[in-house]
Order: sequence, then C-alpha cells, then structure tokens
Amino acid sequence: MGLKLREKAASFLFEYDTPRMVLVKNKKVGLIFRLIQLVVLGYIIGWVFLYEKGYQSQDGIISSVSVKLKGLTVTNISGIGPHVWDVADYVFPPQGDSSFVVMTNVIITRGQKQDICPELPDAGQCNYDGDCIQGKYSRQGQGIMTGKCVDFNNNVTTCEIFGWCPVEEDDQIPDPPMLLEAENFTLFIKNSITFPTFKVSRRNLVEGITTSYLKKCTYHKHTDPFCPVFELGYIVKESGQNFRALALKGGVVGITIDWDCDLDWPVTYCKPVYQFHGLYNDDNNVSPGFNFRYAKYYRDNGTDYRTLYKVFGIRFDILVNGKAGKFDIIPTMTTIGSGIGIFGVASIVCDLLLLHFLPRRDYYKQRKFKYAEMKTPVSVSNNSFLFYLRLQRAGGICMCVHV
Repeated sequence: MGLKLREKAASFLFEYDTPRMVLVKNKKVGLIFRLIQLVVLGYIIGWVFLYEKGYQSQDGIISSVSVKLKGLTVTNISGIGPHVWDVADYVFPPQGDSSFVVMTNVIITRGQKQDICPELPDAGQCNYDGDCIQGKYSRQGQGIMTGKCVDFNNNVTTCEIFGWCPVEEDDQIPDPPMLLEAENFTLFIKNSITFPTFKVSRRNLVEGITTSYLKKCTYHKHTDPFCPVFELGYIVKESGQNFRALALKGGVVGITIDWDCDLDWPVTYCKPVYQFHGLYNDDNNVSPGFNFRYAKYYRDNGTDYRTLYKVFGIRFDILVNGKAGKFDIIPTMTTIGSGIGIFGVASIVCDLLLLHFLPRRDYYKQRKFKYAEMKTPVSVSNNSFLFYLRLQRAGGICMCVHV
C-alpha cells in the first residue's frame, strides 16, 4: 500500500501529460479555422483593446456646476409702462444652479389683496347658491368658496370666493413673447470635475482660455468648441427646437457636458464635449410648455398687496457625465486571458464540421478518438484466470496471456 501511494505521489508531482493533437489536412476546414481565428483576433484587438480599452481600469466622475447669465431687454406693458429686465428679474433661482429657468414670457396681475370676489367661469360657474359649497375649493379655483353664487359679468354667474382678488386671468398668453430678446442672452458655465481614484481634477476652463478670450468668445461647435459662453438661441437651435415657439409657453432643454478621458496621455488632452437636447415635445397639446408663479408683496395704508407673475420660461438642465481610464496590469491580463479562451471557438466549430457534417466524418472520428476497453476477468478453473490484455494491434493479431 505504501509503495502504491509513493508511486501515485511521484506520478502527480513529476509527470506531465498533454493532449494528443491530430493534424487534419483539409483545405476547407483549415480555411474556416483561420478565418474564425482572424475574426476573434480582430474583435480582441479592435473592439476590446482599442475601442473599449480593456487594458485600463476605470473611474467615475464627481462634478460641480455653476452658471452666470448676462443680458438686458426692455418691455412696454400696458399699465406698467417701459420696464428694463435684467438677470435679477428673469433668472430663477438667482444663485446659478445646474438647473435654472430663464423667463421668456409673463402674465402680470397687479394689485391683488385678500378679499371676496367672483371666481373665473372655468373654475366655478354656478346657477344658484347650492352649487357653491361654503368652505370648499375647486381644483382649478383661486380661493375658498363663500357659499354664494354671484355675477361674474352680465351673462355669467360664478361662485364667490375668498382669496387674492382680483383673480388672475391667464387664458390670453402674450404673443409674441414679451422677453423674446432672451434669444441673445449669454450663459457662462463653470464646471469642475475630479476623478478620485486617479486624483485628477479638471475645469472646463481648459488650457488656452484666458480672461481676454472669455470676454469675446461665444461657443460654436466647430470654431470655438471649448468656449464656456453660450448664446441661449444657439443652444435651443442645436437642441432641434425653435426659440420663438419655445419662448411662448416655455419648455425644457438639456445641456450635457461629457468628459471621456484617457489618462495614459497627458492630462491636457482631457477636455469637455458639449451637447444639447430638446426635452420638450410640443406635439402633445395636453399641458404644453413650462410655467410657474411667484409674487412680490408690498403694504399700502395698512393693507397687504401683491403683484402676481405667471412666468413662462425655458428650463435648462445641465448634466455632467464622464469616465477616465488608465493602464492597469490586472484588467490587461484578464482581457488577454478572456481573449485566449475565445480562440477555443474556432476549434469547437471545426470539430463539429469534421465529426458531424463532412462526408468522411467516421474516418475522422477513428483518428481523433482512441478507444480503450477493459474486460472483466473470467474464471476458467480453480485459482486460474484468463486476462485479456490488449497490448498492441499488429496485423490484426490480439495477444493474450493465461495465468
């Protein structure tokens, strides 16, 4: 027993086995084998290594965005007169976040105070007091119903409400948009990013951008692709939309900043790419556009008043995406190992052709596989056994030994 264990241990430690190779001289199979290998090699080099950069480790992005707008316009609104609008009037919120709204149209309701007045017909039309439930409000209404049905005008009666009176009438949207000049306003985007794994930080104010250049440059995808100053009209146009149509009732535009950096090259090659996307579909007439309300309050003779603004504007959402890659031996070896494994596909396909589809498949099976057969000993007499030992085949002769 000990001798057998030693023999097995020696065999395990000091012997090496390798599969037997069968060389098949077949032009069709050989050509298919090399073509498959060529395709696999092209996939590994072209797609995995060069395009997907399988030899690099990857890192995500951490980003911060701030914006500044510049531009002035003048309106002459009935009841208000000439009015100059600057960034403090038409940008919301004023602190310059990555998501902001530029006002392009507005409906102004002046002199509202807490009082009772008739509701608008669309929200509270009635025939008698019973139609107006005291203390309730309509979803489209602008106040709490007092329980009375009163005259809205000579032809229509509506529920009386307690709220900010007079009520806002927003069914007539100014056309053309009041702040159509916003098309020429400029947007300055400052973007700072970092790749924490590689400890690399960048700004969109890349090399070559100076203070004097910033004062005169305006972004253009061909002539000034790295200038961080954008005209709003150009942004909307590149997003595939019409500024005038968008300014009338408002809409949404997405600005994406893409950082795709190969850190095997100098970091100065890591630069942003800007793209613009229209996120507003004007084909749907249900709740079109983008709008919101805000109010300015004041007190006169002890009574609180407000001026209500219904703002129609273009909302800009700035989205930053990015990744960085750098050579790393671990993903490189993993990719190479995976590629070597894929080469086995060629052998599998050719074996299928040889053993199952070609006319001489039976001959190839005999050459590829070696069959070993073990037979059970047969008793022929007391203490005598016949063992068939197939030692070799020579001229069809089978040699046997009797013990």
